[in-house]
Amino acid sequence: MSGSKLRDLSMDFSVQIVKLVKILKEEHETVISNQIGRSGTSIGANVYEANYAQGKKDFISKLEIALKEASETGYWLELLYKTDYIKETVYKELSEKCKEIRIMLIASCKTAKRVDNK
Repeated sequence: MSGSKLRDLSMDFSVQIVKLVKILKEEHETVISNQIGRSGTSIGANVYEANYAQGKKDFISKLEIALKEASETGYWLELLYKTDYIKETVYKELSEKCKEIRIMLIASCKTAKRVDNK
């Protein structure tokens, strides 16, 4: 896994999500902001946790959880955009970063599984 790049990207993404949540709460949007706050920051938390996994299966599990959280975050971003809580530029930027993280997580999971099966 290109761990450092994935860790850096997921941390940067988490920071952006926290800032987005702050703006949403200022606009009195709490339902979606709570959801995206949890899922969007959980990605990085699980990536960081994977570094201290208790074996290969735990490592893969943490990355797969991060992937699920990234997928959920993509949903919340799209919903925020379609309900006019965020502008298209914000949606596209965050959505692209989320997609990049998902691609890296998928590749990392595949590599770890392939190594695990040898």
